[in-house]
Amino acid sequence: MWETLLELDHEFFNLINSSSLAQYKQFWITATAIETWTPLYLLFFYLLYKKHSTPFNIIAMVSTAALAACTLLLTNLTKNNVQRLRPNNDPLLLDTINILQEPHNYSFWSGHAAVSFAVTVFVLLLLYNRDDKKWYLLFFIWPVIFAFSRIVTGVHFPSDVTVGAAVGISLGVLAYRLLWVVKQRLPHQA
Repeated sequence: MWETLLELDHEFFNLINSSSLAQYKQFWITATAIETWTPLYLLFFYLLYKKHSTPFNIIAMVSTAALAACTLLLTNLTKNNVQRLRPNNDPLLLDTINILQEPHNYSFWSGHAAVSFAVTVFVLLLLYNRDDKKWYLLFFIWPVIFAFSRIVTGVHFPSDVTVGAAVGISLGVLAYRLLWVVKQRLPHQA
């Protein structure tokens, strides 16, 4: 069964990586760059600052950065223990895939997916308001494109991205719950 799942993962990777989406190379290279999303990070911090009163807004902003760092640390620990080759480093795939980036570390799970989903879920839970919840879903465009770009650029398999997203969502929810406990212990301000 494990072999079948790996075969499906490779087939799905080939389908996405060799699709017509790969012809938009500059878009995917730009979308996969962390720096491209800096304005969104700044928007997240601004919205957190505006939504919550001091001192909680500062705690929320620091917690967002800490969540990203912890998620990245857990990702790197996992990558170094699992040691799954990235598609762009797999000798069996080199001649058959589109490679737009060439990182040399390991693949499982995607740090881009994990961190982007963790931060997005965490921030959205902190900002959530029933009256205007529709526009919050737009923030998920970022992690979806960011994660998907990793397949198109040839550096992650779909399972890397899927597991990374699931880990990120889980960590985002966990961090929110922990921060909620902290918020309940802070003195209320007018």
